[in-house]
Amino acid sequence: MFAICPLSVVPVRKEPSDRSEIVTQLLFGDLVEIQDRQDNWRKIKVLDDDYPGWVDKKQLRAMEESEVRTILSAPRTVTLDIVQLVVWDQHQMIPVVLGSSLPGYHDKQFKISGTAFLYEGSVTQLSKPDPVHMLEHAYMYLHAPYLWGGKSPFGIDCSGFTQMVYKLSGIRIRRDAWQQSEQGTPVPNIQEARAGDLAFFSNDEGKVIHTGILLPGGRIMHASGRVRIDELDATGILNSDTGQLSHRLHSIRRYVNLP
Repeated sequence: MFAICPLSVVPVRKEPSDRSEIVTQLLFGDLVEIQDRQDNWRKIKVLDDDYPGWVDKKQLRAMEESEVRTILSAPRTVTLDIVQLVVWDQHQMIPVVLGSSLPGYHDKQFKISGTAFLYEGSVTQLSKPDPVHMLEHAYMYLHAPYLWGGKSPFGIDCSGFTQMVYKLSGIRIRRDAWQQSEQGTPVPNIQEARAGDLAFFSNDEGKVIHTGILLPGGRIMHASGRVRIDELDATGILNSDTGQLSHRLHSIRRYVNLP
């Protein structure tokens, strides 16, 4: 069974309970596979990154497998506005956030299970990787508040930030920092790092717990309290407010070459 997220931002929880922690979020248009059910909860796997979790069934809309396969086979269109309205039936509307998906979008319109929607905001079609505007996409999230499990400009965590910036550039990476640190190509040292690379940071046990996107000039953008810009050297992140080392560098990975 498959479903689509028909709402702005939907919490995906670790366990089937409203009290359980949010491990990630679904944005409008995200597709999921339903793997299990418990009362009003559905255990899902996000099709983009295979991430598992539990969602309230009232926050999903069931879809036929044939429609899902059609959507997956077509170029993806995602929104580029911080927030904009999706409208249907003339007076019904939902605000959708940056990076939401619009299945089958054409000439400001798209359909989900026969329902026609209108979206008049800015979009990009991701038919192939397009890293040219990657850093511009990153700046769209600057000063977004930190939120564990978040993926929107109104609340985002470190790996949600890197995943969403890469998504807007047509590049799929996994959800959590430790998963992302196992993808791409290793960069041997900071001297060979480039803008757009991802840097990873570890705790005292050597476990990857944080990530961010490298900017030109020895800087990094990352979500820590908020999405912010700090200095980066061979030891790690130097907090621009305190001048202290806030995160210890573990590794750098490259997924794409920026022009």
